[in-house]
Amino acid sequence: MNIDAIRNGVVIDHITAGEGLRLFTLLGLDGLDVPVALIKNAQSGKKGKKDIIKIDADIQIDLDVVGFVDPCATVNIIKDGAVAEKKKMKLPQTLKNVVRCKNPRCISTTEQELPQIFRLSDEKAKIYRCYYCDGKANV
Repeated sequence: MNIDAIRNGVVIDHITAGEGLRLFTLLGLDGLDVPVALIKNAQSGKKGKKDIIKIDADIQIDLDVVGFVDPCATVNIIKDGAVAEKKKMKLPQTLKNVVRCKNPRCISTTEQELPQIFRLSDEKAKIYRCYYCDGKANV
């Protein structure tokens, strides 16, 4: 398979194999009117297999979403065909409007205008808790 290099844009690399589609969806990349490539199960020297997302446009992406889905991923900003900036991801301390509270009595569920806010409560287990009711995130 051959996916052309991009001149200006974003490459999300080293995504754990199988998580690329989830990241693609959470970032809302299907709604973009620019070339976007999702490469699944690409060969990786470090991981064996990985997913890659290439966006052929200079756009802003939500780095918290990338870090939430895969804190081991890297985001490369491409300018004039070369990597201009490389960002290593980590689990964000807070998430806003990325996941929903699964507690049906939570105020964020009943009051639609309230943002869905979660804080990282256990980094090892990757557990986020609702800001309003302390319920676990529906991940």
